[in-house]
Amino acid sequence: MCGIVGAAARRDILPVLVEGLRRLEYRGYDSCGVAALAGGRLERLRSVARVADLSLQMKKRRLKAETGIAHTRWATHGAPVTVNAHPIFSRGEIAVVHNGIIENHEELRAELKSAGYAFETQTDTEVIAHLVHSLCSAGLLAAVRRAVKRLAGAYAIAVLSSREPYRVVGARAGSPLVVGAGRGEHFLASDALALAGTTDRIAFLEEGDVAEVGPDGFRVLDASGREARRALRTVQTSGATAELGPYRHYMQKEIFEQPRAVADTLEGVGGISPALFGDPKGAVLGKARSVLILACGTSYHSGLVAKHWLESLARLPTQVEIASEYRYRDSVPARDALVVVVSQSGETADTLAALRHARLRGQKRSLAICNVASSAMMRETRLKYLTHAGVEVGVASTKAFTTQLVALFLLALCLAKLGRRLPKAEERSHLRRLRHLPKALAAALALEPQLIAWSERFAKKEHALFLGRGLHYPIALEGALKLKEISYIHAEAYPAGELKHGPLALVTSAMPVVTVAPNDALLEKLKSNMQEVRARGGELYVLADADTRIAADDGMHVLRLPEHYGPLSPILHVVPLQLLAYHSALARGTDVDKPRNLAKSVTVE
Repeated sequence: MCGIVGAAARRDILPVLVEGLRRLEYRGYDSCGVAALAGGRLERLRSVARVADLSLQMKKRRLKAETGIAHTRWATHGAPVTVNAHPIFSRGEIAVVHNGIIENHEELRAELKSAGYAFETQTDTEVIAHLVHSLCSAGLLAAVRRAVKRLAGAYAIAVLSSREPYRVVGARAGSPLVVGAGRGEHFLASDALALAGTTDRIAFLEEGDVAEVGPDGFRVLDASGREARRALRTVQTSGATAELGPYRHYMQKEIFEQPRAVADTLEGVGGISPALFGDPKGAVLGKARSVLILACGTSYHSGLVAKHWLESLARLPTQVEIASEYRYRDSVPARDALVVVVSQSGETADTLAALRHARLRGQKRSLAICNVASSAMMRETRLKYLTHAGVEVGVASTKAFTTQLVALFLLALCLAKLGRRLPKAEERSHLRRLRHLPKALAAALALEPQLIAWSERFAKKEHALFLGRGLHYPIALEGALKLKEISYIHAEAYPAGELKHGPLALVTSAMPVVTVAPNDALLEKLKSNMQEVRARGGELYVLADADTRIAADDGMHVLRLPEHYGPLSPILHVVPLQLLAYHSALARGTDVDKPRNLAKSVTVE
């Protein structure tokens, strides 16, 4: 969840490091810092403000260097205060930046204290710095190799030594790290995006790798200590799509990019075929007798929607698991299941771990639905579908979610077709609806003025309830998540039929109740649930379809989507909920793109 950038070059590299941090800041923004070798000494600047403050400090100090490491932090061990900000030093000779969690840090801390090392921070990272320092008589590369063998947990690190100029050493296990190659300069970074505009030649380090970069090249040792070749690939790292443009926030920009993102995700889909997922003959998908979806957060909600599609269209039993829980319970693996992992970044630690756990239990058929082609998840699965949402910077996911839903709907259609449950006429009808989705999304976005009016009421509340039924209960969950993520209004979601089983006790005139009410088979049941709310003095905010006979009244605010969209309706109904959350947060003055305590890419457990 933190961001790492390091470089060894024959020019002043500090502006590149700070720009890299700016691009990675959405991943962690509790603090940031840079360490550089200047005049044979390690120099350090740190800030508990944003990267812009770090940049100002650098200009004031007029600091220049050809070798350096930089970090933007999401705090795990130790409060977000300057002393805990990375880079972490050991005796002024070793500097370390670290993403991950060292599980045996207490044991190592006790050992290093007994060896005479004084600890200044509350971080688990400080044990890495002191451990490397204690071993560095053999040289930095050898010291890092020996040190990481002592570490338990997940990490990506970059290390500098004042004794070895023009050299940065990195290592990874469980957290991503890449090498970037330029002319007379080489880089380490936790994401290729950090190097956008500097280089697009990227090598992906594998689990257990230790890498050394210098101005003229790089060297990699694998987990066993043998020289390893990690091929450079050309990766599209242009940061143009990550620029804010005319929008106030990235989240706003990304909400309004959804018609284009969906269109791009559907680009080239001329028909329903297993080839869409990298399985031209259906040899893998055709043998699936059930589906297991593993995901976290918003991606988990997309899986809950997909369960309805997969079971109703393909008639395949589908299980959706929260990835962070799945590998810690004694589940019964279905060997003939298709394991589907869903992630925006493709680096979500819990989901990757769940995928590996499933594989170890004999579940070999795997498919990734992901927004990053070069991610670990896409490299580790047999089949894959790349969503083309583009760079998503806002912590609260929007366009990644809707494009995941599109990909999962295509999967449901594909499995239905392989199971001979998708007649030609039905396939053509679904494809027409998919191609029309961008226009339908644009019409949903046009409802923004009414949602701004709703948000003015919501901004004064501290609690909210979201209701949905069937396909739309996961959309209620997603709406509640968006509202609490960025506005800090406590929000809960329930299947509307569960109201009388407990949540109705919460309903008063002070508790707004948002109801997702499409014109489907469950509408009349939902209307009864809405009446239960009204009878208790609750105030309803209803997202209805154009042909839904629900009239606005005192205590009943109704917003109508332009059209009913059948099984694809969740993709449209989530858009007003995203806008409601965004404008409520705006009215409350919160940091929309960087909400407190959160980060974009969860690369630690």
